[in-house]
Amino acid sequence: MNQDQLKEYKAELEKERAMIAAEIAQDEKPVDFGSDIDHDEEATDKSEEVGNQLAAAGELKDRLNEIEIALGKIASGKYGVCEKCGGPIEPEILDIDPESRFCKACKLQSDR
Repeated sequence: MNQDQLKEYKAELEKERAMIAAEIAQDEKPVDFGSDIDHDEEATDKSEEVGNQLAAAGELKDRLNEIEIALGKIASGKYGVCEKCGGPIEPEILDIDPESRFCKACKLQSDR
């Protein structure tokens, strides 16, 4: 992988990190239930909404962690190397999923 490609992946990861961090910050704002909840069904709906937000925030935090790992690998010179077999991660994998930690063969093997 050449330096230009590495810079492109780094820029993409940093852009994605900023977007996810902003979304997490927005989702972590407390939900205002207001004082107009007068039915159990409405309270249940609000509780369900909060549960959905928490689940989505958890997924975003997991994705953010993967991005941080990828950026750390760029800094240490280990980006684009499969964690399982040690081979190079194909550019078509990194183009789709720049925080990928595994090559195509290892991804396929783990999906089985």
